[in-house]
Amino acid sequence: MLDHHRGHVILVLVHTWGSRHTCTRNQAAVPSAVATFCDAPLVLYQSEVHATNTMTLQIATVLLLMGAAVTLMTLDIFRADFVALALAVVLTLVGVVTPQEAFSGFASTAAVTIMAVFILTSGLYRTGITRQVGRELQKMAGAEPRRLLVLTMLVGGGLSLFMNNVAATALLMPAVMDISRRTKVSPSKLMMPLAFSVNLGGAATLLATSNILVSSTLTKLGLRPFGFLEFAPLGLPMLGVGVVYVLLVGRHLLPVHGLAAQFGRSQMRGDLSKTYALEARMTELRVPDGSALVGKPVGESDVGREYGLSILAVCRADGAVCTAPQADLVLEPDDVLVVTGRFERAQALADTGAVVLEPRTHENGLENGQIALIEAIVAPRSNAVGHSLQDLRFRETYGLSVVALWRDGRPYRTDVGRMTLRFGDGLLVHGPRERITLLQRNPDYLVLTESDEPLRTERAWVAGVIMIVALVVAALDWLPLAVSMMAGALLMVALGCLDMDMAYRSIEWRAIFLIAGMLPCGIAMSSSGTADWLSRVIIDTLGRYPPVVLSTGVLLLAMLLTQVMSGQVTAVVLTPIAVAAATQLGITPHSLAMAVAMGCSMVFITPTAHPANVLVMGPGGYRFSDFARVGAPLTILTVLTVVILLPIFFPLT
Repeated sequence: MLDHHRGHVILVLVHTWGSRHTCTRNQAAVPSAVATFCDAPLVLYQSEVHATNTMTLQIATVLLLMGAAVTLMTLDIFRADFVALALAVVLTLVGVVTPQEAFSGFASTAAVTIMAVFILTSGLYRTGITRQVGRELQKMAGAEPRRLLVLTMLVGGGLSLFMNNVAATALLMPAVMDISRRTKVSPSKLMMPLAFSVNLGGAATLLATSNILVSSTLTKLGLRPFGFLEFAPLGLPMLGVGVVYVLLVGRHLLPVHGLAAQFGRSQMRGDLSKTYALEARMTELRVPDGSALVGKPVGESDVGREYGLSILAVCRADGAVCTAPQADLVLEPDDVLVVTGRFERAQALADTGAVVLEPRTHENGLENGQIALIEAIVAPRSNAVGHSLQDLRFRETYGLSVVALWRDGRPYRTDVGRMTLRFGDGLLVHGPRERITLLQRNPDYLVLTESDEPLRTERAWVAGVIMIVALVVAALDWLPLAVSMMAGALLMVALGCLDMDMAYRSIEWRAIFLIAGMLPCGIAMSSSGTADWLSRVIIDTLGRYPPVVLSTGVLLLAMLLTQVMSGQVTAVVLTPIAVAAATQLGITPHSLAMAVAMGCSMVFITPTAHPANVLVMGPGGYRFSDFARVGAPLTILTVLTVVILLPIFFPLT
């Protein structure tokens, strides 16, 4: 399809399918970087056309569908991966893309590269390399808060240079929490800087998901993709600015009040009961002889299922105390149940035959040599999301009880088993220490204590060498990035760093499906003329000003869109528009594409802007407003950094 523009010789995207179109062009007139990609699914043609700013029916259809998809994602009405796949199917049904194009995202180099990065990251974890990094961090930092803060950010930024941002955050969180307990530095002073540094470091290499998608979109548009290290001249200064800002200013803006401060103090003592305010919801009930509870196992007592209460301990008449009782423990006459939950629920249980007793202090008796009280986070790719603990049969599966849940800056202690889990929920888990290892092995949950699970440490040097070689090969452009990364991932499995089952579990399939579903959206924008039409809107608004104003506008637009929808979606949607605008104004397309990539990495204002922010929200005790207060100045500084450096390293003309 050719879109027409007044009196300009322009590059227009033409869709080729089968034998219906012949690739004909004036080789002398088309830039060599473009001509090289004539056989790509989308190729650039040169044509004398007439201008029009008229919105066609197809353009309106694409805009309407995109707007609906973004709205559904932003309001969380449906899961983002579902919406992305649905969008690809609908675009096919209305004839904007072909069936082959609709599902081409699954075979894209972007999806393959991201899968490989997840596997490589898992190999580093399974061989103990990432745990050793955390231990070395503690040795170097000592107990001095400012040094610990700087090293945490440098290590976080360093890890994200060669692994997925979410994976880097998840791997470092247990180590940082352990350091927090040992050094008595509040987690609220470390967790947000960790997330920010990981996202800033990720902006410096091609391995960040949004960077991969921007580069992949350039390839689909018939342009040269970005090299592995082309992001470093902008990303590394952004990381440096972020570290200096947090050290001098940001650390003073981090919360030290209310629940966040209480969370930090309790973590230092290793006592999570105060964090989740268990004592405020704790009640004791005696089970008299003749009660309907007598003779029933704890798991069948309906204390949790019917009344929404959690049993923390059962005190026997002979003085024995069963802390974190197992589901098969049979209740006896005169047992005293220590439960947590709303008092009116405990009173309702008492109406069935139990007796409410005067409350006593139990917070020091919830843990012992055999019983632990630990916190776990619902992981980004968790299959638990959208299900309740009762649906998952959590207690029966792990032999552990979830006695409280942390969400949106506050604890919940009643009806925890019925609540539908969300990504980033904090779970206060109570039970035998030996059962915690079983929970740690499940990638659905991120346990915020160092795992006792045996690691393949004898393969650590193998994993390290494979990772280094894969990165060097990609950086020197000896092999395409997808080939280099996947070869490294396969070597990790072949040489015993992890097995295939571990490799499959390590992949964040929701991210892969989201990417596969959104990539056809970029194709639809280009082939329908939507990107070109939107670029005209941008040009009409900013085209009269110097090119640096246009690049700044694209950067700010990418940054703002990323706050309300993922950087992955922003990268796919905005890159074709930026390239079209650059082409029409005679600006280097790679300059505006780089502005899009950098804007997608500025995810500091809202916790929902990036999954890494959501991960640290619970452990840091943060509120939504904390991110805006600390992240807004950092966003301004990083925008200024890119505006200054972009014309130097990526000349606009």
